[in-house]
Amino acid sequence: MAPTIEETPITRKTRELCQAILDEPSIRSVRERIDTFMADEETRAQYDGLVAKGQALQQKQQSSVALTGEEISDFEQDRDSLLKNPVAREFLDAQQELSEVRESIHKYVNKTLELGRLPAEEELSESCCSEGGCGCGH
Repeated sequence: MAPTIEETPITRKTRELCQAILDEPSIRSVRERIDTFMADEETRAQYDGLVAKGQALQQKQQSSVALTGEEISDFEQDRDSLLKNPVAREFLDAQQELSEVRESIHKYVNKTLELGRLPAEEELSESCCSEGGCGCGH
């Protein structure tokens, strides 16, 4: 049996936020584009093949094995072909949009916890590096 999450004001509001995200028309559009990609077996296979090829090339590089011009050219051709596929392009754009939403939510929540209050708009646009020692690596 799966553990249940205690219902608290925070979990209730989190669920409300999640529902608001799902109700947002732009998120519904993102989901539709992802679903279209997932239903297209040929495009998924093309994408999976490119990912596998990219991982293999990266492993070779990490093992200090030189990549041949043919390997690089082959990968670039496959990548260009994938990017010309409208279903794949829409999927990649949808992934980017979801990433931006996640980052925005993450940033807002983190800044709220850091400040102990709701952040002002200008505080959200500040780089963490401006405060020094944030540990972000910049």
